[in-house]
Amino acid sequence: MNSTSLDAPSPKLTLTAIAIAAALHALTVVALASLKTPEIEESPKNQTSPIEIEMVTLQKEPVAVVEEVVSDIPPATPPEPKAAPAVKAQPKPVKEPVIKEKPPKATPPKKVTPPKKVVEKQPDIIKTETPKTPIAEPKVDTQAADEQRRAEERRIREQEQRKAEQEARDKAAAQEAERLAAEQAAREAEALAAQQAAQRAAQAKAAKEAAAAAASNTPVNFTASNADWASPPRLSFPERAARNARSGDTFNVVLVLRVNKQGGIDSVRVAQSSGNPRVDKEAQRQVRSGKFKPFTQNGVPVVGNVTLPVSYAVP
Repeated sequence: MNSTSLDAPSPKLTLTAIAIAAALHALTVVALASLKTPEIEESPKNQTSPIEIEMVTLQKEPVAVVEEVVSDIPPATPPEPKAAPAVKAQPKPVKEPVIKEKPPKATPPKKVTPPKKVVEKQPDIIKTETPKTPIAEPKVDTQAADEQRRAEERRIREQEQRKAEQEARDKAAAQEAERLAAEQAAREAEALAAQQAAQRAAQAKAAKEAAAAAASNTPVNFTASNADWASPPRLSFPERAARNARSGDTFNVVLVLRVNKQGGIDSVRVAQSSGNPRVDKEAQRQVRSGKFKPFTQNGVPVVGNVTLPVSYAVP
């Protein structure tokens, strides 16, 4: 074999390279076909725009174009065998050369540009705004609300009426209390006036009687509690009466004294005896040694009769 026949690739290796290249092209076409062109999303508008009709042609799917790769390498023809020279000696084993198969160069896939979106121009469309129909509001059943409102109004009216009635009753009660108080005050004033009139009449009568008594020296009766001593008398059990009495005995005598307008004692008489004449006589004598403050009636000095009890205890 010569060196030229060893460097030429075999037909099997060439066919394998062609098959691999074709498979790569097919995969590239399929990948490009599966891609979708991005669609531009429009932001929603707040206001409702009038309806527009636009004719848009459907996007056609790209047609995969498969290009056949034609190798420029001519098919290798097997070399014609040459007759080996006859050698009598035993032939040495010839080492077969190892042929390294070179991988075929992969051609880069061609970029397939996606078809442009063709928008057919439509004739100008006259935009007419459709009249906006008012949106009908949902009907709300207000019967329950009306009934509740009327009930609340009735409750408020009843409360106001009760309040007015209570105020009227309170006012009437206050007026009645004022009337009763006025009547009571009038009765008390009448009673006070009558009492004052009676007191004035009594005072006038007493003054008149005192004046008459003072003019006529008629004595006025007084009790011992009404008497006020200017100088009390010195009372002691008489010695003569003690001779005939026992120790511890008591002698009681009641005297009536005539007191003049100056408080002096004009006369003494025995109203009730003690049972011992000596004790009675000594009591009359000892009482004269005292003096009263003048008795007055309505501020006028008068002659008075004073009833005075005297008690003696035997020593």
